[in-house]
Amino acid sequence: MKRYLFIGLVSALLLAGCEQKPSLQKYFVENTENKEFVAVDIAPSFINVDKVTLTGEEKAALESFKKINVLAFKADSTNQKEFDAERTKISTILKDKSYQELMKVGSGKEGGAIYFVGEDEHIEEFVLFANKKENGFAVVRVLGEDMNPTHVMNLMSLMQKANVDMEQLKPLQALMQP
Repeated sequence: MKRYLFIGLVSALLLAGCEQKPSLQKYFVENTENKEFVAVDIAPSFINVDKVTLTGEEKAALESFKKINVLAFKADSTNQKEFDAERTKISTILKDKSYQELMKVGSGKEGGAIYFVGEDEHIEEFVLFANKKENGFAVVRVLGEDMNPTHVMNLMSLMQKANVDMEQLKPLQALMQP
């Protein structure tokens, strides 16, 4: 009898310990195969630094960067209700206390915002959320280890001076076309 009680108690604790709240990672996984979305995973190798001399800061930024996940929803006249519903889901997820807002531009209905997960000098994830009713929205997750805002700025600078592998970005071209 004690054995069954023990097994039941452990099972209850395990089930209660599993968080059921939505997260960006779950949202990405759920919508990767959805035909309304374009999903792209970008590896660090898309920044070809073979012929570039890196500064110490750029090396540190590159080493802290693990990958980029992009999930984009292309809006049109036929899917505005779904666009609004999906945008609301993203906004709700980003209101969670684990996502700290770094910067916001535009209004709540159109514009963008940058969030981060972690502590100021030990950031695990940067999130860019941009949306416009006519075009759709995109959520970009920059994943890394011990990143900081300076690393992201150095990474952006590095992308401008290094060769970028555009093949990894091909799926996003459909969003850019009218």
